[in-house]
This record gives sequence, structure tokens and C-alpha cells, in this order.
Amino acid sequence: MLNNKIVIIDYHMGNLRSVQKAFEKMGCDAIITNDHEMIRSASKIVLPGVGAFKDGMKNLYELGLIDILNEEIIKKKKPFLGICLGMQLIAKKSYEKSETNGLAWIDAEVVKFDFKDNDKKFKIPHVGWNNVKYKNDNKLFEHIPDNSDFYFVHSYYFKTDEDIVISTTDYGFDFISSVNKDNIYAFQFHPEKSQSVGLKLIENFVNLKEHS
Repeated sequence: MLNNKIVIIDYHMGNLRSVQKAFEKMGCDAIITNDHEMIRSASKIVLPGVGAFKDGMKNLYELGLIDILNEEIIKKKKPFLGICLGMQLIAKKSYEKSETNGLAWIDAEVVKFDFKDNDKKFKIPHVGWNNVKYKNDNKLFEHIPDNSDFYFVHSYYFKTDEDIVISTTDYGFDFISSVNKDNIYAFQFHPEKSQSVGLKLIENFVNLKEHS
């Protein structure tokens, strides 16, 4: 039986309870914490979050979480799920308000949607349901139909040239809505707010084998 002690990183960025409840529906012991020993004991690690990139990185530093996350995720290869801001923070840098360095787990940058005056139908932030188109087969999308709708709330998006894109979403153009590199999975949308397809994605993450 899989050890499914899920640790949801508490770095004071957004309401984490909805993420915890989604994992609890899957029968998991899901704990919201920033305690280092609890993080070390986790089988899988989740970094959700909403808000500003710079604030997120500042809080991770001030809580002493950078080294422990690098140790558990990059060195030990524990399965990791980044959600919304949690996806953006794994990039090398963001240009939100000012240039800010990220965790740099992915060679990527985070940039703002920039629509011309004649594209007023594309509001910023991008809020609401939008479909997700799969670029390749991936374990986390198993038994989820292509072009399923997921829930988004964001003004910035992820850009990378690495061959790790697993889905895109059309919002005036196709932007990257999820990536997977080794044990790292990250999604711009909110699976915990995306009803049955979101819960299925979380179930698929729960069922990943450690170090897979």
C-alpha cells in the first residue's frame, strides 16, 4: 500500500484548506504545515498558493523552506505538485512588478498576459473555466478526457523552452497550463476547484509511486 502522507506547504499564501479537503476526499492524511520534520516525513509535497510571486518567495525564505524543499524534492525526488502560484514559483524568475528570482527548478520565466486594445474580450486576470488540451500522455491526466474544463485565476503565465509541457490552454493564444519534469508536476489551474476532473487529477497524483 502506498504511503500517502501528503504535506501541503504553509507559506502564508492563500487559503490552503480547499486543497487539504480535496486530498482528504481521496482518503489521504493531508497536513498543512511548514514544520521541517513534518516535511521530511511526507511521501508527497504540495505547494499551492495565490498572490504575488515576490511575496511567495519572501515567505519561503523567511520560513526557512528553500533548503528543505530542495532537499526533499530535487535531491530525494519526492513527488511534488505545484498549483497556481506554486507552479510559477518553480521557475527561474518572474517579471511580476519587478524581476524576482524563483526556485529555479525549471528553466522558465513568468510573464504577464499582454493584450492589445482590440483584444478587450480577454480580461486580466484570466478568471473562470477554460479547457485544457493535452500535449502528451501523462499519468496525472489518466482517465480525464482531453479538453476538459478546469478553473483558472491568474494574470501571469509560465514560459519555458524545456520539453516538459503536458498541456496548454487557449486564452487569446496557447499558454502553458501544466508541466512535468521527473517528479515535479505543476498546474496553473486549480484542480481543487475543478469538480470531478480536478479530483481525478488529485487522485492520480495520490496514486503516483514515490520516486517514480
